[in-house]
Amino acid sequence: MPKMKTKSGAKKRFVVTGSGKIKRKHAYKSHILTKKSKKRKLALTHAGLVHSADERSVKEQLRMM
Repeated sequence: MPKMKTKSGAKKRFVVTGSGKIKRKHAYKSHILTKKSKKRKLALTHAGLVHSADERSVKEQLRMM
């Protein structure tokens, strides 16, 4: 049987941390930035973590399970 391949879209978007959590980037920071406040844009710059409810789905896409 062939090897399981990771979903290429997921491997571009997620990074696994040393403690096993999954890091992600925020959406809505690519264009139409004039109407967004400086505070909002700064908050979107920083990376976030995948919610625990979605973690299993992302791990399956990354073939960690």
